[in-house]
Amino acid sequence: MEGFKASAVYQIYTKSFQDSNGDGLGDIRGVISRLDYIKEQGADYIWLTPFFKSPLNDNGYDVSDYLSVDPVFGTMEDVEELIAQAEARGIGCMFDMVFNHTSTEHAWFRKALAGDPEYMDYYIFRDGEPDVPPTNWESKFGGSAWEYVPHLKKWYLHLFDVTQADLNWDNPKVREELKNVIRFWKNKGVKGFRFDVVNLISKPEAFENDYAGDGRRFYTDGPHVHEYLQELTRDTGIASMVTVGEMSSTSLENCIRYSRPEDKELTMCFNFHHLKVDYKDGDKWKLKEPDLGELKRLFTEWQEGMEKAGGWNAVFWCNHDQPRAVSRFGDDRKYWKESAKTLAIVAHMFRGTPYVYQGEELGMTNPRYSDISQYRDVESINYYKILQERGASKEEALAVLGERSRDNGRTPMQWKAGPNAGFTDGEPWIGIPENHSYINVEEENKDEDSILSCYKKLIRLRKEYRVIAEGDIGFIYRDHPQVLAYRRRTEEEELIVLANMTGREAALAPAFDAGGWELLTASWKEAPAQAEGEIRMLRPFESQVWRKSR
Repeated sequence: MEGFKASAVYQIYTKSFQDSNGDGLGDIRGVISRLDYIKEQGADYIWLTPFFKSPLNDNGYDVSDYLSVDPVFGTMEDVEELIAQAEARGIGCMFDMVFNHTSTEHAWFRKALAGDPEYMDYYIFRDGEPDVPPTNWESKFGGSAWEYVPHLKKWYLHLFDVTQADLNWDNPKVREELKNVIRFWKNKGVKGFRFDVVNLISKPEAFENDYAGDGRRFYTDGPHVHEYLQELTRDTGIASMVTVGEMSSTSLENCIRYSRPEDKELTMCFNFHHLKVDYKDGDKWKLKEPDLGELKRLFTEWQEGMEKAGGWNAVFWCNHDQPRAVSRFGDDRKYWKESAKTLAIVAHMFRGTPYVYQGEELGMTNPRYSDISQYRDVESINYYKILQERGASKEEALAVLGERSRDNGRTPMQWKAGPNAGFTDGEPWIGIPENHSYINVEEENKDEDSILSCYKKLIRLRKEYRVIAEGDIGFIYRDHPQVLAYRRRTEEEELIVLANMTGREAALAPAFDAGGWELLTASWKEAPAQAEGEIRMLRPFESQVWRKSR
């Protein structure tokens, strides 16, 4: 089996994983202290969110020096020790490269602001009048995507925060600078790279207003993006390493090209279409119940489409930009354990490399903050104001943040019951959910039926059975309103996954006949019910994985 197909990646949000010095912020030495925990899970790689020098306006995704470690997180010696200690445990480090933009505090941008024409060409500046931006594009964090610089009489593009200026990838000098960043970390022993919003790096030759949207259709999967990724991979020698691209608002056709081996771009892709099925009218900040039919359609399209064309998915429910999946697609109260396990089973049995986001393996939930002062995320704070400007009350705006804020996934890792969940001896940078008293590593390690035990088993099964890592995929019970089900196959073995994605009983008709099949794992502790005649019943959030030899 190809290594990455049987592998699992554990994502660490460095700021919230483990604090080693009592300042309330997670750090590199904290990660080192928890490597044995990650080893016990069976993860092959750890992906760390950025720890590079940064003003931390966007929690490290605003890099001011790609080759330095921010003192908040530690030292270069700490990072070198992390790489060595992880490798000693058979774990590769995957670092997060934020190459679409830099912080406005980066030396390159400072030189650009000083009027140096060489460095102005490192970014995307356009002439214009102070009150007329070059286009009507909107920043993904709210407001205009352009910022005026009076002394230059120019605007610069920032698709994200105003302190995150977009780089000009059409400039060969920029591409060479970024290749040198990859070479630097590769030489340190890094085994993989995650590329942040990398499908936005190639901007159009001409900029125009978008009268049908927010501008993304003009800069997403841009004209030279495949060419630039091929160049980056070729010139840095990372073709044999594990690489994953975060793809914003992308298409299946482009992700096939990004991840197909013969195109020599990336190993795999993140796409987010399945995480928009609870957006009303396509707007993240408008709530609705998840559309299970649309979720099934998207999984079917992407899983079967990527397989047919030879592409490869990164499969996931959670990350540092998303609310907790069990609060979003499951039931984090009545069926907390069962729904968390079902979400895990669905993803880990898919065709693709599974990513586990810290705390997901515990069933960590959204924190349910009650006041805007508890939030830290720049996007959330911006939209709290924007939602009220659009007519929402403070209570309504808070309710939206409670479901949508990126801070929902950024609360500290819950290691044990007691003060600050074992994350820090100081004051945590963001509040910890009260349910850490029972949702924590220490408690779940004692329970063979815990969510943590389920994740360990799923990672182990992927390495044990080739059909999980490499089998083809086909969806069954496609029109069922509650059940997500699919079949995985190789020449030697076959797998059936049945998952009731709702909090109500579900009837399968015609029934799946389990005769001759082995039950590999399930979300409920009690054995699944037998089929009665033509009908098999699935309990709320019940999932089952069956296997047989062919």
